[in-house]
Amino acid sequence: MKKILPVLLILLLTVGLAQATGKGLTLLDDKPTVPDFTLKDVDGNSYRFSDLRGKVVIVNFWATWCPPCRAEMPSMQRAWEQLREEGILMLAIDVGEDEDAIFEFTASYPVDFPILLDTESTVSEAWEVKGLPTTFVIDQWGRKIYRAVGGREWDAPELLKKIRELKKVP
Repeated sequence: MKKILPVLLILLLTVGLAQATGKGLTLLDDKPTVPDFTLKDVDGNSYRFSDLRGKVVIVNFWATWCPPCRAEMPSMQRAWEQLREEGILMLAIDVGEDEDAIFEFTASYPVDFPILLDTESTVSEAWEVKGLPTTFVIDQWGRKIYRAVGGREWDAPELLKKIRELKKVP
């Protein structure tokens, strides 16, 4: 029951956010360092977040049943196609689902950036995700710089500009 309550809270908040699509990124004043994690992707490969230090990383928390998550996924793929050659990484962390749900989803929404599985919702809890989708932009020192709650058009030039500027910071 303890694990079900956070997932239910996320579900309720996500339903409330379903109609809201934001445009920009919220700058986080305190710039907290992110908790480390190790998760597997849909192919069974392990990813440890601390191994990504030195890179700017976009981390998207989502679920296949979430309408705004589904709506923003094509724009995330388009953004990834622009950013991957620049050394900016993108990870999608599915909250509370298994490989079968992801495979079914990607049949209709193909993506080629890593999709990680947070089946027990431990990472989303540690990162203080309150609704889906929630996306963080992490700088090369492992700090949360930006947050976006709700769907976005991730390939929008103004969003990409802010993300790219993080690579220029000494």
